[in-house]
Amino acid sequence: MRRCAAAPLRRCAAAPLRRGLPVDRPHQRPPSPREVARWTTSSPPRRTLDTAGRLQRLLANCPELDRTHTLVRAFAAMFDAGDPEPLPDWLNELETSRLPGLPSLAKVIREDLPAAVQAITSPYSSGVNEGRITDVKLQKRIMAGRAKIPLLRQRVVLIAHLRRL
Repeated sequence: MRRCAAAPLRRCAAAPLRRGLPVDRPHQRPPSPREVARWTTSSPPRRTLDTAGRLQRLLANCPELDRTHTLVRAFAAMFDAGDPEPLPDWLNELETSRLPGLPSLAKVIREDLPAAVQAITSPYSSGVNEGRITDVKLQKRIMAGRAKIPLLRQRVVLIAHLRRL
């Protein structure tokens, strides 16, 4: 029988896997904040069963995250329906939630409420333009002042062409 170097008296933890025996409890690492944010903001039909189960366990153990998830899904429902009617009540919920950062978010949205209403009701998106701006900024950073405007223009046009393919 092979033994682990760190624990000479115990069997190696990987031994059952080598023999093809099932492991008692598979180890799952805790999700990163980025993963949790993606799970929270993605629509439920787009989640896998594993992701949905992990999110439900996480929400059951963290009431603050559960409250945040509820608020995010309510905001997404406004966009899906194209109805800004619940927006003032939603902003009131943000302010009274006592969750870090959300009251200040409500304040910022209230400062430009017509723009928020327009974003909810408009069928148009500025996502394509934002992507192009990101491309230009990336090329500018990559070149770091080593080239003039004509080369920057040529590279941006090339990237736009490649995105269409």
